[in-house]
Order: sequence, then C-alpha cells, then structure tokens
Amino acid sequence: MTGDRVSPDDRGRVRYEKKDHVARVTLDRAEVLNAMDLRMHEELARVWDDVEADDDIRVVVLTGAGDRAFSVGQDLKERSRLDAEETPRTTFGSRGLPGWPRLTERFTLSKPVLARVNGYALGGGFELALACDLVIASHDARFALPEARLGLVPGAGGAFRLARQLPLKTAMGHLLTGRPIDAATALRFGLVNEVAEEGDLDRRVDAWTDDLIRSAPLSVRAIKEAVMRSLDQPLEEAFATRYAWEERRMHSRDAVEGPRAFAEKRDPVWSGR
Repeated sequence: MTGDRVSPDDRGRVRYEKKDHVARVTLDRAEVLNAMDLRMHEELARVWDDVEADDDIRVVVLTGAGDRAFSVGQDLKERSRLDAEETPRTTFGSRGLPGWPRLTERFTLSKPVLARVNGYALGGGFELALACDLVIASHDARFALPEARLGLVPGAGGAFRLARQLPLKTAMGHLLTGRPIDAATALRFGLVNEVAEEGDLDRRVDAWTDDLIRSAPLSVRAIKEAVMRSLDQPLEEAFATRYAWEERRMHSRDAVEGPRAFAEKRDPVWSGR
C-alpha cells in the first residue's frame, strides 16, 4: 500500500503513504472539495486497519487534497441519488454502512491522528477533525456543521464531540444554526492546537510530527488510551482501570531504554517493544 492509492485504479478516493514512521492519508477528491462518498469510506476503512496493524507507523497525518478544503463532508449529490433510489436514510453512526467503523467511531485506534486542515472543514469534514487527536489549521481554515440548514443531523459525532469540546451554549449556537468558526476562534476555544500563517502549514505539521516521533511509541499509545477511556470516568475509577497499552509499555524494553538513555546523556532508541 505504501506510496500507492488504496484503490488499484486511477479513480481512487484516498492517497496513503508511509515513510519514516509517519502515515499520510489524503482525501483525494479536490474537484469536489474532498466530499466523502461511500467509496471513499470503504478505502479509508482499509487505511485505518493498516494503520493500526503496522507497528512501524507512529503517527498519522490526515488532510485533504488541494488548497481549498480539508473536506466539505458528505457527498450530497450521492445522498440525493440514494434518496431517489429509496435507500434508507442515515442517522447517528455508520454501523452497517460502507467503511464501518469509520474514524469517527474507531474508539480504540491507538495511534495519534493529526488533522492538517487546509481551508474548509464542513459537516463530516469537521467531524473528522473533531475525532482527531491534534489539529493544525491553516490561517484561512473554516469549520462548520451546517446539517441543520440541510434537514440533516451531524451524525458522525459532531453533535456529541462539539458539545464536549466547547462550552455548551457556544456549541449549541453553532450546531443549531450552522454558523462557521474561523481559525482564530477555533484556536481560542482549543478546537485546534495551532494556526499556521500563510505558506507555513506543512512546516508546522512537520514540527508536530517530529515531536510525536521523538516520544516513545508505546508511551504515546498508552497515554492516548488512558485519556480517551477515562474522559467520562470519576477520577478514582480512572486510576483503578487497567489499560492494555499501559500494560505493554510498563513491561517493554522502551520503559528501560528511556531512563537509561537519560542517565547516559544520549537520545533514546525506541523499539516499540
């Protein structure tokens, strides 16, 4: 899969590249602002399966092709055609649909995913970004969940995640009206980690991926699992929970390598074992 499109023909919807412990996943429909159709979801499912299985991958960068959009969400032309064919409409979640579980429902994905948001992140595109662990946005990025204006709901978790990541009244204002959020506002509310100045997006993304790769891979996976599983737990229960990736980290070579490298005044060499 490395360096090739997921689909064997030239009409693939996703580009997937792996190099130097970084997987780069590109939504590749720039001509329609990277709108996501069912075929794209099928291709993405194979990508996420490979990401989790390949221990050489330590971080994922998810982005959209071109410079206009990360993704504008669901391909509404396809949805309109499916409606005309009387295909059942969707609601919250993607169970039973192509590509399930999609990234928005891959609650046990252990690798950190960084969204490189260039331009518009609307509807399902914003929901993808909300499901990522880190978001680096271009200065002209625009986020919105316009589903209410379209007779839809943000069914890929936007209604749930936005209300958890913003103050409730602020989230409701955007959910019920579809009002957009600019990059500066997203940064102020903590929806993104950093806003890159014009022409600086790739350099800032690379700086974050370099820092992630310097961290011990098992520590990163253990921390992500512990944080995500404990978000809704009482603190006492969080301490008492057993975390699978922490069990692996605690008994790993890397748990010995880190302190040893510090004592020997050298950079650690992580094995991921």
